[in-house]
Amino acid sequence: MISTAIRVARVGSPAELAAAVLMMLGFPCLMLAALLPSVPAFAVAAAVTYLADHYLHRRGSYLVNRLSKVRAGVSIRFLLRELLVLLLLARADLSRSMIFYAAIACFIAFYGFQAPHGALITLIRNRRRMPVATRNVDLASRIAIPDAPPRFLLDRSTEKMLHLDLAALTGILITTETGSTVFGMTGVGVTLGLAFLYVVALAPYVRGRRIPPDAETVLAATDAWLREYRPQTVLYFSGSKDSAYQVNMWLETMEQLDTRPLIVLRERVILQNLAPTTVPVICVPGGIHLMNLDLRTVRVALYAANVGKNIHLLRVPTMKHVFIGHGDSDKIASVNPFSKAYDEVWVAGRAGRDRYAIADVGVRDEDIVEVGRPQLAPIRGSQGAPGARIPTVLYAPTWEGWDDDPGNTSLLLAGENIVRELVWADPPVRVLYKPHPFTGTRSDEARAAHERITALVEKAAVERAADPRFLGDLGEQTGAKADLARIEARLAELAGPAGEKGDEAEATRDGVVDVERHEEIAKLRTEWNDAYWRSFGAGEHRVVTGAEPRLYDCFNVSDAMVSDISSVVSDFIASGKPYAVSDSAALGAEEFKRQNTAVRAAVILSNSAAELGQLLDAVRDPAADPLAGERAELKRYLLGPDEPPSIEQFNTATADLAVKAETRNAGQKRQAAATART
Repeated sequence: MISTAIRVARVGSPAELAAAVLMMLGFPCLMLAALLPSVPAFAVAAAVTYLADHYLHRRGSYLVNRLSKVRAGVSIRFLLRELLVLLLLARADLSRSMIFYAAIACFIAFYGFQAPHGALITLIRNRRRMPVATRNVDLASRIAIPDAPPRFLLDRSTEKMLHLDLAALTGILITTETGSTVFGMTGVGVTLGLAFLYVVALAPYVRGRRIPPDAETVLAATDAWLREYRPQTVLYFSGSKDSAYQVNMWLETMEQLDTRPLIVLRERVILQNLAPTTVPVICVPGGIHLMNLDLRTVRVALYAANVGKNIHLLRVPTMKHVFIGHGDSDKIASVNPFSKAYDEVWVAGRAGRDRYAIADVGVRDEDIVEVGRPQLAPIRGSQGAPGARIPTVLYAPTWEGWDDDPGNTSLLLAGENIVRELVWADPPVRVLYKPHPFTGTRSDEARAAHERITALVEKAAVERAADPRFLGDLGEQTGAKADLARIEARLAELAGPAGEKGDEAEATRDGVVDVERHEEIAKLRTEWNDAYWRSFGAGEHRVVTGAEPRLYDCFNVSDAMVSDISSVVSDFIASGKPYAVSDSAALGAEEFKRQNTAVRAAVILSNSAAELGQLLDAVRDPAADPLAGERAELKRYLLGPDEPPSIEQFNTATADLAVKAETRNAGQKRQAAATART
């Protein structure tokens, strides 16, 4: 019942749900306390509503932000509480007292301060919002961008301003209970004085040198930087906040290009969710501003998603346009008919080319280029037979998806069977369980299955911890834990204090990455990963959640994987290791393979997971692995050859296409010159 209420109310946890319920029940209690009248009851109910409101705002709760749609927004809630204070005074026979009139005057004046406060906040934010936001672009040497106002003035400003009435309300309640007007008058004075000071503190930031230059000046400075930098290859991206991963997966590839790279984003929310990179980034929300940017030196534009805003750059004829996508799979999105709008479509291997041929959506075979998957370079191959080492099997199911298709995830029907077979395997194996981060967000059944599997793995881990065969080198583990603490402390130091970043304008000014720090963080993350796996026994089962260790790190320490139909399977194929895929929809092995290219070299599991023995046999004796040859062939088919490395293939394709763009542009110049002579 609680989980259903959480989902309906769109809150993130039982604590949020409890706070929302308390806040909503608090106001009827306030009215009842005012009518009685009871000052202590009113004070308790008021405290509950204040604290619950504050907690929900701090958590950024969806529910509290939507209350304004039903005329119960934050300003209305505070006004209602203040009106109920007046009702309390009237019911306490204080309607003719000085404190009653002072309270009315205070609340009227207090709300009078809301207008200039709101106007100043809006002006500051609008005037500090620049036409472009950047990272790793030196605009500071070209234009003066002032510091942002202190964050405490702008963050949750409406909530902070309204909470200033707490002093007046407290003083009035004390006066009502004690009869002394000193407390009430003092509270009124504090509330109005703080409101006045808040408005005065904001005023200097809407004029003079406290605001950034106008749009024309900023755009001119951006163009000046572009003319100096002379970008050659652009990664262009537009999308929602949730799609930021689609551009993040290409950042390391852009850093390894032989040409001068540039990333162009269209939404500020994507810039806010962009992973750290050394590549220059320009976020241009306005289509007209984008069309007027000086991109004359760009010869190749790369697109990671098919979205409407792509047309704003596709219209430029001096560069060649390439769809690179954001993953390799058999999904219908991989053969979108819009792809024929690009000059070329780059795919990982032959499978991508064949998909377009079969789909017959207008993409010509000669416009398809196989470049591999540069992102898969960190994935290592098999380390050979485990020998005395306990082999590791990764269970990485996908989430339940947006519908109830039984083929979405193995968690519901097969998950517990898979994990039981693995933790009870003889000879023993180590189990790593890494669920999809969205697991259980839509389905209560999936969340319950995940919790049961987690409990199963953790219980098995406790039993192993008591078995001396699986303890490992305790001294090495102690040293690894010390290394983890040292590395995490250094990473926290390099990250700096949380929440200290300025606004968009200040981030643009100061957003040039410190390359040495960037490289040190990357090195430390590698060291952290190594120390993590050494910090517990080699045979210890583990539930792996959160961002670290990453999925590819789990691939590298595993000898085999069990998963569902998702991009995880396509990526794991790069390792060449044995893998199994659950046929949760019970299509049957042959039909399952016919519909899904990536499972053609997999052990196909029924929901009973009885076939897991075939996978474990292949892990224990790689020489007797019956699917090894098929996996190698499928890897080449899906991802292309290992040599040359994918990044070299990618750079070669970029250089070849740049030559085509130069040839086209030179031809246009010759034609224009010939026309002029005639």
